[in-house]
Amino acid sequence: MTKASDLFIQCLEEEDVEYIFGVPGEENLDMLDSLSRSTTIRLILTRHEQAAGFMAATYGRHTGKTGVCMATLGPGATNLVTAAAYAQLGGMPILMVTGQKPIKKSKQGRFQILDVVGMMKPLTKFTHQLASADNIPSRVREAFRLAEEEKPGATHIEFPEDVAGEKTASVPLKRSHTRRPNADVKSIRAAVHALENARSPILVIGAGANRTMTCRMLLQFIEKTGIPFLTTQLGKGVVDERHPGFVGCAALSAGDFVHRAVEAADLIVNIGHDVIEKPPFFMRAGGAQVIHISSRTAEVDPVYFPQIEVIGDIANAIWQIKQDIVPNGGWTFDAMLAVRKAEVAHTASISGDARFPIFPPFLVEQVRAAMPEDGIICLDNGIYKIWFARGYTAYRPNTVLLDNALATMGAGLPSAMASAMVYPDRKVMAICGDGGFMMNSQEMETAVRLKLNLTVLIVNDDSYGMIRWKQADMGFKDWGLTYGNPDFVKYAESYGAFGHRAESAEHLKQLLAHTRDTPGVHLIECPVDYSENDQILNIDIKKLSKEL
Repeated sequence: MTKASDLFIQCLEEEDVEYIFGVPGEENLDMLDSLSRSTTIRLILTRHEQAAGFMAATYGRHTGKTGVCMATLGPGATNLVTAAAYAQLGGMPILMVTGQKPIKKSKQGRFQILDVVGMMKPLTKFTHQLASADNIPSRVREAFRLAEEEKPGATHIEFPEDVAGEKTASVPLKRSHTRRPNADVKSIRAAVHALENARSPILVIGAGANRTMTCRMLLQFIEKTGIPFLTTQLGKGVVDERHPGFVGCAALSAGDFVHRAVEAADLIVNIGHDVIEKPPFFMRAGGAQVIHISSRTAEVDPVYFPQIEVIGDIANAIWQIKQDIVPNGGWTFDAMLAVRKAEVAHTASISGDARFPIFPPFLVEQVRAAMPEDGIICLDNGIYKIWFARGYTAYRPNTVLLDNALATMGAGLPSAMASAMVYPDRKVMAICGDGGFMMNSQEMETAVRLKLNLTVLIVNDDSYGMIRWKQADMGFKDWGLTYGNPDFVKYAESYGAFGHRAESAEHLKQLLAHTRDTPGVHLIECPVDYSENDQILNIDIKKLSKEL
């Protein structure tokens, strides 16, 4: 007979779990004791459950394997809610394990007891309270299966402390070998026919295309056909953005150069589209025809109702289309490529501005110059995210981690920490606003304790800059969104990290190189000049792109 908590850990070992991120409570102590005897799973103790969830989700995004996090009941479980939504919307596989008081015999009345399973239901693909030790293997296997199945997402198991102490004869279940179904041949033929008869087709690469084999197949397809492509924010890096066919990232909702490229198309091939992202284009009656290529059928919306759907494994669908298609000598892409040329010229005209505090386009260019080809930047949420999505050239998949799904603040630092754990030999940088950084800044201690190598770049404007930008765009007065900050250099040093403050544009360049090349946890405070956000992003870009 096996103790239930030992069996639970054995089931996680069978799933090849490497880490459990979390903040245990007394209801997790049986599981914690069992975990202490595991030779393959490492506990990563964090300072907040939300950060543990963000780290587990980022682990899932990088590896495709389910990241695991744990928390106690009540407040521990509620602190995982944002991370659950982050993983669920962002398509990142995680399993959250929360403790609970005994369910077969009351011990403390209703103290700390919430309906956590009910709370998690609208935020997850699967949530279950374990009521018997005998069911642990099947419930754990099901949670992992659903977390990793397209579209990946969040799962949750509640593990009551009396169940954790039970004895059982059950044993772990082996993982099954599965293959995703391939797209129907007739749908492939319909897509090929539409492409061959188009005048100016364009590819839009979204979140669902961010898979290793899909990246490879897409590059081969683009090389064969020469069809230009753009990305959503979550599609950045799926194909190297130095490719001559790249026409931009849809970081702004409308009115950008990249939107003019889409307007020049008479056929849009939407690859891995996910409605959790802001639409990179709006469909309208009589407009361009749309082909939807995804593992799931299209969710119809007033601005999205594709005429052709190719449903199945995306990489295989792209391969099938590539094999069948005969490139059309009559295709014309001049307008799309001219738009991209104009965007590059506009960016070049402003990115050399070495003012201080730092000008956002200059910041983006300097970070790109400092980071190696396989370096990973992990963005928190703020106005700088738009600047980086538009201007930072992504060379490889999953080297620009940003959240354009839940778009939560506080995820940048934990995401960078998980990235540094998964890829200890690669350079990792968290890019956070001062507001977002402070929402999980306590994890600096975790990063130092884990001896991680990473840089935390704080873009500091002493305010909630994204909302101030929106406030200006909507014609409201600048009010109610500024605050004070700690001395970030001393703050970093108090945790045992290295603190730096940029004093000029040239000094920032030196700091980016120094922190990249020096082991340890580094924080760079970078004062930023956001005074032209509204003028450039809301006025200049729209005016210049409209004139093309």
